[in-house]
Amino acid sequence: MRNVGYWQAWSSGAALLALLSAAPVAQAANGSPGSDLVSEAVQARFDPLTQQTRVAGKVAPDLCFSLLLPDEWRQTEAGLKAVSSPVELDVSLRSARELRDMPQPDLASRDAAFLQRDYEELLGRPAQSVSLSSDAGATRWSATWVDANLPTASNAMTIETLIVPLSNEWVLELSLSGAETQGAYNALAQRLLTTLKVQGRGSCRA
Repeated sequence: MRNVGYWQAWSSGAALLALLSAAPVAQAANGSPGSDLVSEAVQARFDPLTQQTRVAGKVAPDLCFSLLLPDEWRQTEAGLKAVSSPVELDVSLRSARELRDMPQPDLASRDAAFLQRDYEELLGRPAQSVSLSSDAGATRWSATWVDANLPTASNAMTIETLIVPLSNEWVLELSLSGAETQGAYNALAQRLLTTLKVQGRGSCRA
C-alpha cells in the first residue's frame, strides 16, 4: 500500500506534468534541474544582413562557445526567445565535478543520467521510456511520462535536452521548447548543433 507521502508526490508531479506539457510540442523543458544557468553570461546579437542571431558564451577564461540561430532572438530571464515565434532556448552548463558520483563511462552519459534522476525526483515518478542517441557530436537525451491527466491527445509528455561536452570539465545543455511541430523542432535542433563552435583562449571573443 502506498503511503501518504507517495500520493502527495504523485499529485504534485501530475500538476507539474500538466504545466510542462502546455506547449504545442513539449520536447524540452526550460531550465534543467540543478544546472548552472548561464543566461547572464550569454550574449545574443542579431545581424540584420544575414538574418541570424549569434549566441556566444564564456565558460572559463580559456573556454567559450558560440552558435547561430535563424532570424531574431532576444534574451529573457529564462534564456532566449525567438521574436517571431513562441520558441525558446535554454542554455545551461554543468560541471564534471557535479557529475563525479554518476557511474556512466563518459561525461555526456553521466549528465543524461543526472538529468533523468533529477526530473524523476522533481515529478515524483519514473519515466515510462528513455532514449539516448548521438546527433552531430552531441547526445540527445529524452524521457517520456504518460499520465491520464495530461492535457494532450496522447496523454504523454516528452522532455528533451541536447548535451554537448565542451571539455573534460564542462558540458553544455541546450533545451528547446515551444516548437509547433516535431519537424520544426528537429530542424532547429540540427541548426544549433551544426553551427556550434567550441573555442579556446586565443579564439574567444565577445
